[in-house]
Amino acid sequence: MVEKIISLLVSTRLTAILFITFSAAMGIGTFIESMHGTDAARILIYNAFWFEIMMILFLINFIFNIKRYNLLSRPKLGILLMHLSWILIIIGAGVTRYIGYEGVMPIREGNTSNEYLSSDTYLTVLVDGEIEGNPLRRKLEKKLLLSEYTNNNFTVSNKFNKQKFKIEYLDFKENVEFSVVEKDIGKNFIKIVEASKGDRHDHYIEEGQVLNIHGVLFSLNNYTEGAINFIYVDEELFIQSSFGGTYMRMIDQKTGGVNVDEIEDLQLRSLYNIAGLQFVVPDGIVKGEYEIVKSEEEETNQNALIVNVSSGDESKVIELFGGKGITDNYERIRVAGLDFSLKYGSIVSKLPFSIQLNDFIAEKYPGTEKSYSSFKSKVTVNDDKVFDYDIYMNNILNHKGYRFFQASFDPDELGTILSVNKDFYGTLITYIGYILLYIGLLATMFYGRTRFKDLGKKLNNLKLSRDATKIIILLFSITSLNSQDHTHENKKTISDSIVDSYVVSLEHSNKFGELVIQDTGGRMKPINTFSSELLRKVSKSDTYKGLNSDQVLLSILRNPLAWYSEPIIYIKRGNDSIRRMLGIDEKQKYAAFMDFFDEQGNYKISTNLENAYKSSLPTQFEKDFIESDRKVNLLFSAL
Repeated sequence: MVEKIISLLVSTRLTAILFITFSAAMGIGTFIESMHGTDAARILIYNAFWFEIMMILFLINFIFNIKRYNLLSRPKLGILLMHLSWILIIIGAGVTRYIGYEGVMPIREGNTSNEYLSSDTYLTVLVDGEIEGNPLRRKLEKKLLLSEYTNNNFTVSNKFNKQKFKIEYLDFKENVEFSVVEKDIGKNFIKIVEASKGDRHDHYIEEGQVLNIHGVLFSLNNYTEGAINFIYVDEELFIQSSFGGTYMRMIDQKTGGVNVDEIEDLQLRSLYNIAGLQFVVPDGIVKGEYEIVKSEEEETNQNALIVNVSSGDESKVIELFGGKGITDNYERIRVAGLDFSLKYGSIVSKLPFSIQLNDFIAEKYPGTEKSYSSFKSKVTVNDDKVFDYDIYMNNILNHKGYRFFQASFDPDELGTILSVNKDFYGTLITYIGYILLYIGLLATMFYGRTRFKDLGKKLNNLKLSRDATKIIILLFSITSLNSQDHTHENKKTISDSIVDSYVVSLEHSNKFGELVIQDTGGRMKPINTFSSELLRKVSKSDTYKGLNSDQVLLSILRNPLAWYSEPIIYIKRGNDSIRRMLGIDEKQKYAAFMDFFDEQGNYKISTNLENAYKSSLPTQFEKDFIESDRKVNLLFSAL
């Protein structure tokens, strides 16, 4: 019976099914990640139990195939190395999954930290009570992976001093914020609208509260020196400002002044300019309550977990606001005599050493304000041995098994966000697997008796038997090519294009490509290298409508304006949001440079791009915006 099971597990048919299923799963996972986010793809595909079983079956297949096909023999060394590499890669992935961990580490300039936030999210529960008159606490942590598009049901059951309690999942909402929802009955608020960063933002000031908006203090019925104070008395609104300013009433363009410390009537729907901040109060007093609502922004890391806490005959529903990289304060409730403190988000871990951020440097593309070409963190590692290090793309800090990558930064460019990874054994095993795979591929092609070498011999025999026919075909091809004008052929492939009048011959473009230039990084290289990199990165192709990269660059130099409307910027498949913003068809693969700007010259993706660069853990959605922005800036550098 055991032999039959093993025979089935290592059968050729099962191996074929595994490869087909694996390929389909990876393809489906890519689509799920594009549409519903990384967490949904992890829940449904990559972290699913059936996917783990498939990896184990792969591992069993590769191990038993070594014996089944006698791969320990010398002539089959290449195939053996490839099987060993796949075994190590799967084992390394398993070690990374179950032993390794990662997180993010935010640090401000001049500050030192030895703490980082986990990339996984947890439900943390503190239960406080008394046992024989002594106060005691029980702490529970449950690792959670949640998505709006999957089944997230879970239950945490335990007891405190023989009193049972239970925490049950109710709902999960992504991309939310804590804001005021206007209602007929509720607390008094005044609403302020400002657009100091180029986008509209609504702020609600609760009665008795003092709120800081971009460095300016506001209050409602709570006089504060040095603030802009609003006063609500007998259903009338007044303003008393600690700073002088002006206002303009929008309905009739009437203007007026705001005197220092004088109580004056508040002009609704008027543009105030006080203390360098422009704002509008659109309505009078509004009533409402703070609730968790969907954010107007495309993507945030802030989510809401709603659970039910019960013990005995009593239960209460509580909303927890959090997510990756967020460690909000606990929400507290009392149920059946027990005090519960709950929070949802990342947990804080400590390093065995500390890192000080000396300076953060962000470099922007010339002529832009929000498009970054690179950014770097200059840090000092404080340990038994103190040393300085620069962390930037492809320059990773490795220390005591921890790896630090440059992930993101604070909007004011005075702080960095480092990605922290500790997976020494998983990385080591996987890299050894990659090395064996490379050696195995070389050995398969050049050493031993393998199917690849047999195919090579057969092809060589076939080549010899058809030499005469091939010579005739070659002579015919040369004759045909000589009868055509090459420049004309290139120009024909781009017919109906505005750039066809600026195409140069292949011979001339080849000479042009040999010229040596110095790039922005100071490296000397042929123009052909620069043009090839430019075309591949922008269009994901080595040619454009039959033109090679040198011909494209020459055409751009001859008439840059003609290329503003050429659809040459490749848009990644699956992200329809970018296409909708650009106003192009959802099936269109390429966009023109001018598609990224509106009639006023505003960059259409600027808001989403800014959010993407701010994100400590960019989603695939945000990565697509960053990638598209880099292509636009590369093309702009040529234009």
